[in-house]
Amino acid sequence: MTSTRSLIRRAALGTVAVTAALVLAACGSDDGGSDSGAGAGSAAGESAPASAATTAEAHNDQDVSFAQGMIPHHEQAVQMARMAESRASSSKVKDLAARIEKAQDPEITTMSGWLKAWGEDVPTSMPGMDHSMHGTDGSSDPGMPGMMDTEDMDELMRESGKGFDSMFLTMMVEHHEGAVEMATTEKEKGRYAPAKEMAADIITAQNAEIEEMNKLLGKS
Repeated sequence: MTSTRSLIRRAALGTVAVTAALVLAACGSDDGGSDSGAGAGSAAGESAPASAATTAEAHNDQDVSFAQGMIPHHEQAVQMARMAESRASSSKVKDLAARIEKAQDPEITTMSGWLKAWGEDVPTSMPGMDHSMHGTDGSSDPGMPGMMDTEDMDELMRESGKGFDSMFLTMMVEHHEGAVEMATTEKEKGRYAPAKEMAADIITAQNAEIEEMNKLLGKS
């Protein structure tokens, strides 16, 4: 009797277990279909846009202006620095110029990458070197502080020796001061964290170089 009841009980439990499994499977199929379409898809979908958002969305107009302005600004500094290789007489000026080029060249590449990721135009010429970017009175574009105009660059190109050293340092101090001004605006008003970090680095590095150049000029 006990054996019979035990068998009946086991059979009943087995039926309940099978029924429960079927119900759970059905529920899992219904919910899973919607979850995998919305949940898994959403998880995958959120992952891609999230990384894209880091570059493409988490920025503002100031970040764009900073990159589009600082690229030609850096390009001009690099051009000036390369002149020093063959025209400067002071080893200290040559060393400074080499450091400027080494620091600013990679930043140009980085900022160009940001602009491409944001779908923005990457500058292809230096406003300070293009008369079309000057005001009607021939002055430099007020949006590009510290940029040299064509006449300044031509004059620097004609110099050599100590004359070059003095002019290079004087012009580069002004150029750096302009870069610090632009970087300060980015640090205060920008949104894109890497751009703000670069701006902070520019402020620190170029202020130090301004002090160094003023010493070489005998001003401090």
